[in-house]
Amino acid sequence: MFDPADSAFLANPYPYFADLRERGEVHWHEGLGMAIAVSHAACSAVLRHRGLGRIWTDAQPLERFASFNLLHRNSLLENEPPTHTRLRRAISSAFGRSHVERLRPMVEQLAENMVGKLADKIAADGEADLLEHLAQPLPVAVMAALLGIPEQDGHRVVVLSNAIVKMYEYGLPESGRDEAEQAAAEFVDYLRDVVRNGPGGIVRDLTASELSADEVVATAVLLLMAGHEATVNVIGNGVTALLTYRDQWERLKSAPTLLDSAVEELIRFDSPLQLFERTATDDVEIAGFRVAKGEKIGALLGAAARDPKVFDEPDRLDIGRSPNAHLGFGMGIHYCVGAPLARVEIAAALTALTTRLPGLRLAATPQRRPEFVIRGLRTLPVTV
Repeated sequence: MFDPADSAFLANPYPYFADLRERGEVHWHEGLGMAIAVSHAACSAVLRHRGLGRIWTDAQPLERFASFNLLHRNSLLENEPPTHTRLRRAISSAFGRSHVERLRPMVEQLAENMVGKLADKIAADGEADLLEHLAQPLPVAVMAALLGIPEQDGHRVVVLSNAIVKMYEYGLPESGRDEAEQAAAEFVDYLRDVVRNGPGGIVRDLTASELSADEVVATAVLLLMAGHEATVNVIGNGVTALLTYRDQWERLKSAPTLLDSAVEELIRFDSPLQLFERTATDDVEIAGFRVAKGEKIGALLGAAARDPKVFDEPDRLDIGRSPNAHLGFGMGIHYCVGAPLARVEIAAALTALTTRLPGLRLAATPQRRPEFVIRGLRTLPVTV
């Protein structure tokens, strides 16, 4: 069984997943304290089964994690119907396909401007960090515009988000747990100030909706965090893959009609979210494995994405892959509400990079974040 803290596993978890898939579809992981589904079929069943839900349990002790618990107790992601239905309804129109399409020109212009600055930085210094100049600021700028918060607060949002999501990892030291709570408290205070100062965008709409004050704050924080973490890591992991498998970068440059399938393949190839938990609300059986009421089971999305029963040559990057039944945005009622916008952002980043910097290359080995659940990079140095 894999160790989620092992550096070799974190560098490349996919051979470990392949070994598990060969031995069965669901396994008990003692270190994680729950069962994990590793096949595409079993992960799909976990995500869709109505006897498995997102049941939030407060971090303990309560007085130590007041803000972290507030954000998650009132989160769309951590609730089931009818609360989930009510929270999702409050934001669904903002992320509908027609509205997202109207945002596409703005997103493309932002990406073009950021890649221009990235090119200038490379020209001046010989190399630059693609995360710093494109992957991180792009989704934050888009979400800031949507939510109605100042774009200059983007860096602060990234720092707070990075601290909070570390709580989703296993074996986090106590100092990291304290940092997550401190970040959550600062995020709560920040969003409450935004609301008091007469916001625009989605925050204004949420404030005028049936949501409580805490639900408005929790929803806004979730959108900022999820909108940032997923997209930055798809762009970071994806560009790394394209520049590593150079033939696919060249293929995308010469055939921009492959852009949409390339986006899907980058989400599949190196999933930004590796594990998504569910809790049994009744006794459930997944691929012959019994999950008792109250027990957890995790869908190992990174393993599902490399299942050879669904994907031909799953360890090969193929930007023309079709169909592509990846689970990167989840399934069922918790399917990512921001998926259409994330696809537009990723596509805009790839288009700007391949047209403005066709000779882009890795300047050094990217530095990976030492985390399992949220898979991403710390740095992505590039040159031309």
